[in-house]
Amino acid sequence: MSHVPSLVKRIWPIFNIRVASPSLPIVQYPMPLGKKFFGQPTVELAKALLGKYLVYGDLKGRIVETEAYLYRDDPACHASRSRTVRNDPMFGPAGNIYVYLIYGMYHCMNIVSGKTDEGEAVLIRALEPVGGIELMRQRRGVAKLENLCNGPGKLTQAFGITKEHNNLSLLGNGELQLHDSREKPEVQVSGRVGLTVGRELQLRFFIKNNRFVSKAPGIHKP
Repeated sequence: MSHVPSLVKRIWPIFNIRVASPSLPIVQYPMPLGKKFFGQPTVELAKALLGKYLVYGDLKGRIVETEAYLYRDDPACHASRSRTVRNDPMFGPAGNIYVYLIYGMYHCMNIVSGKTDEGEAVLIRALEPVGGIELMRQRRGVAKLENLCNGPGKLTQAFGITKEHNNLSLLGNGELQLHDSREKPEVQVSGRVGLTVGRELQLRFFIKNNRFVSKAPGIHKP
């Protein structure tokens, strides 16, 4: 290491960079996303999450579909009427997790967004499985790769995400993290899926032509 420039020696711990050998290139590992990223407006965050990676232990999935839920003029948002015990995590800091149960059996994972006490979140609707696929198959009881995480209840089952994860933070060094990527996918938008109210709002975002997306209703570019 004596011939590695002194400046590199000083900065590599800060940026999580490792010099493996004098003859090998510098390697930079995936970095967890920070407070600034989660602090984006909810709609912008829903789009920015596409292409990022949800990581939980050995499990890893690329986010390919999201939905934004807003506290104003959005009747489908859990926080649109009042603050309750159930939706209280939505009013916490951006980057926290809001997990709720639907139909008494399926968990849905949301990332809290917007300002504290506003009550907004982004639903993670679908992932492209990347790591830990055999464990996902065991938990889901299906073999087809495209069916492992192509829906909000499917991806939480595959990842083992339950109400125990409710109100945890994606910031810091916890086991459940969101990792950055350099990808700039082409984003398409549509009305949200499976709602009785507010489904006409164009707040569903997904990666164009991705086979892991849950459904493909009428779409247009954002």
